Amino acid sequence: MNLQTENFFISGDAGQLECTLGRPDPEVFPVPLGLALVAHPHPLFGGTKDNKVVQTLARTFVSLGYVTARMNFRGVGKSEGEHDAGLGETSDMATLLAHLRQDHPDLPLVLSGFSFGTFVQARLYQQLISEGKSVQRLVLVGAAAGKWAMPEIASDAILIHGELDDTIPLQAVFDWLRPQEIPVVVVPGAGHFFHHRLLHIKNIVTNMLR
Repeated sequence: MNLQTENFFISGDAGQLECTLGRPDPEVFPVPLGLALVAHPHPLFGGTKDNKVVQTLARTFVSLGYVTARMNFRGVGKSEGEHDAGLGETSDMATLLAHLRQDHPDLPLVLSGFSFGTFVQARLYQQLISEGKSVQRLVLVGAAAGKWAMPEIASDAILIHGELDDTIPLQAVFDWLRPQEIPVVVVPGAGHFFHHRLLHIKNIVTNMLR
């Protein structure tokens, strides 16, 4: 992803978890501006930390000055354990956050995910808020509304969805967000995986997060 990328492992409840860390260019950002965690799509349908949307999000956060981490959920790649329908995955993401907080205790936190990963990050957001901890921003792409029980989220969350998504229909996202009155950025002509439209994700996140 860039010269400041490294792979590492942490110990989760179900075994070791394979992770990747991206660091911003120290010449541009002598002090990182924040910490970002990116969660990948459904493990049982080919989702990994190297998914193109996930990598796009990770690169975007690194370019904005965020120390950025993504993991293979349990049962994916070299991560041990079995898929746990989002429950164990949320716990694993919290474990990754705790690991990173050892070196970066005070950096503002962004939680981001794609598809199934949005369910995990929305659950982690609720958990952190209930513990009195702060989250700077939620960035959710292809939010899993209608597929999983998506909780309420922050009013300033960044939501990006494809107009032609046939995995998670746009209408399901509207139905989830309507009671919360949260807007969503719709990418015209984009399907679930944003083929040939990844640059839109980068530009939207960059403009809205800045």
